[in-house]
Amino acid sequence: MIVSVCERKSFLQRPDQSKKGVMQYMVANADYCFIVTSLNEDYSFNRMARYVSVALQGGATPVVILTKSDLCSNVGRFVREAESLSEKVHVHAISAILDIGLDELDAYMTPGTTICLIGSSGVGKSTLINSICKEEIMKTSEIREDDGEGRHTTTYRKLIELPNGVTIIDTPGMREIGMANVQEGIDDTFSDILELESRCKFSNCRHDTEPGCAVKAAIESGELSVERYTLYKNLGRENSNNHARKKEVSKWAKAYKKMNKRNMSDL
Repeated sequence: MIVSVCERKSFLQRPDQSKKGVMQYMVANADYCFIVTSLNEDYSFNRMARYVSVALQGGATPVVILTKSDLCSNVGRFVREAESLSEKVHVHAISAILDIGLDELDAYMTPGTTICLIGSSGVGKSTLINSICKEEIMKTSEIREDDGEGRHTTTYRKLIELPNGVTIIDTPGMREIGMANVQEGIDDTFSDILELESRCKFSNCRHDTEPGCAVKAAIESGELSVERYTLYKNLGRENSNNHARKKEVSKWAKAYKKMNKRNMSDL
């Protein structure tokens, strides 16, 4: 018997790549979202920005975990780049194999905390979980020699309860993550650009040829990089397009149900 239904404290979702206009639910009630990416060919600033936006939109705290730091000769550069994503992002560079940086994650391991792991296939999520749990809970695979990437190991979601009261949710590797219904998350990730936009002379400034544009001034002075601003615009455009498509599919679905209901009443 269901006595009561508790409100979700966080909810992460993304567009379903196989069904246009439909959302795919990833995980709910996570306090922290560990965005796992490896410091080899898998590293992608664009993808990290997407994950961070989705986490912030869903109400979870984004924590970027840069794995396989032992394979990188300039870890500091990637840490600084990841930290530049948003002031709300925590960043840690680790090597689960060599036990480097894992002690930094102890701060998140408090009783009652739920942590979800998301990232591409083969970035080291399973190895990280085994290191945190201090036992071989998840199956792992060696990296491929031809491209330096790990093999796809986890193919289903798994919830792991640790003796210290921490819950870890592992998710299958994602090849890509689209933007839909995450405008607030994008705005949170790029809050510096929103602050600049608020300083423009005109409230409807397109940051193109208008005089008194704070965004253009920031780009010219080097305060804001062209790459960051372009990424912000692209993610926002993708989010708007997918949101419009979702609304259109929802409209079709409602019309279809209404038609079926009317046909059944005629029988």
